[in-house]
Amino acid sequence: MRFTDINLFGVYVAPMSLMMVAAWLGVICLRRIAVPFGLLRHVWHPALFVFAVYLIVLSSIVLTVAHLR
Repeated sequence: MRFTDINLFGVYVAPMSLMMVAAWLGVICLRRIAVPFGLLRHVWHPALFVFAVYLIVLSSIVLTVAHLR
């Protein structure tokens, strides 16, 4: 498993930062789905729950990319 820097418009970016942005966008989409249904009011600490979901999505992306390489 080797993650090399990505050239993004002339700026070298660490692949982990791009994965973090992708996970953040994924969590925003999941949260926009969960809020209208009132799913976040059933958890003890909504901010902590959203952070845990972010970590799950991020680790899933990292493991998927590592498996593909």
